[in-house]
Parts: sequence; structure tokens; C-alpha cells
Amino acid sequence: MSAEGAKGTAARIRGLYGILDPSVAIRGGNDPEGPLERALAEALAGGCRLIQYRDKAACPRLSLSRAKRLGAACRAAGALFLVNDRLDVALLSGADGCHLGQDDLPLPAARRIVPKGFLLGASTHSVPEARRAQEEGADYIGVGAVFRTMSKGDALEPRGPKLIAEVAGAVSIPAVAISGITRGNVRETIRAGAAAFAVISDLFAGPGVRERTEEFLRIWEAENPRP
Repeated sequence: MSAEGAKGTAARIRGLYGILDPSVAIRGGNDPEGPLERALAEALAGGCRLIQYRDKAACPRLSLSRAKRLGAACRAAGALFLVNDRLDVALLSGADGCHLGQDDLPLPAARRIVPKGFLLGASTHSVPEARRAQEEGADYIGVGAVFRTMSKGDALEPRGPKLIAEVAGAVSIPAVAISGITRGNVRETIRAGAAAFAVISDLFAGPGVRERTEEFLRIWEAENPRP
């Protein structure tokens, strides 16, 4: 893929960024894979076209197996599919990209081993970190913590939409609002300048994933009317 093509793919980092985490989407039962795949299918049916697979508990073999299946479903729907943390799983599953945290592989090292057009995202918590990630080759950045969340045990103290405004104004790549995003507060993140907003619990916890997906997208479209 050309540099222009890669930029075009990064431009698809916008709107609802669904983070599919088995610890949220799977609630008991003897068949954990069924609920996970149904949750994804509902989000895709509702119009989500940006999915990250985040799995802090599964062994590498299970993570790869899941990523292959989930990635295939996303490709069939025309959605981007990213993997959290695990660059090896992302590459082996044919994902469109990988989101790297502060303790994962450094961006320059990751960039050396990924194919052209492969998206690399980076978690950032301040303007200096965001600028450094851009300089090191990130295609987009995650920015947080924005609101308080229960999805991450070691989450930072939330700094509100002001953090989004500061970071989005300091970089030229898409800034994704992360942490505690709900249908009740997402407008604040959009108005602060977020190119996209990442949602875990308020999207994938419990039944009604398709309806919640559609509601998030209606809010996004209302805040970003087409000319």
C-alpha cells in the first residue's frame, strides 16, 4: 500500500471505535465463543466499522484463534480490525493494525516489522506523549483517561474532555478518546475534538449491542452533519 493509501486508511479512524473485550462481552455459559461472536455481529450490523479486539486474559493460542475469526467477520463487513497490545497476534491474524500501550513494543521497533499500510496506534496521556507518538510513527493515538472507568483496573485519574482538546490541538493524526465513554457523555468528547471515541462496557455489556451501536452512531452523525 502506498503512503497515500496508508493515510487514507488512518482517516477511517473516526466515530465509534468499539473495543471488544471478552471479560465484558462474555458473561458465563458453557460456550464463551458464541456470545463473543454474537456481540461483534450485532455491533457490525448496527454500523460499527472500527473494532479492536482486547483480551488481557487469554493465552496466545486462544487470542490468535479468536483474532482470526473476529477479523474475518470484520473484513466481510468492511470494518477495520485492530488488536490490542499483541503485535504478533495482529500480524498473524491478518489484522489491519495494532494498538500499543506504553509498556508494549516501542513504535519505531514495531514499525520496522509491520507491512506498509499496517496501522499502529499508541496510548497517550498528555500532549508530550502524543507528540512523541506522532514523531515515532503512530497513525493515531488513544487519549485518556477522559472519564472514570471500571474496565481497566489501573486506569489513570480522569482529566475530562479538556485533555482531548489539548491533545487533538497538538497533533495532526486522529485522537481517540478513551476511558469511561458512554452515550451520556460522548457528545462532550466529540465537541472537544476527538476524531473517534473508544467504547467497551456501554457498547458490549449485556444484550442490545446493535441498538446501542446505532445510538452511538446517531450521536456521532448529529455532531458531524454531512455537508
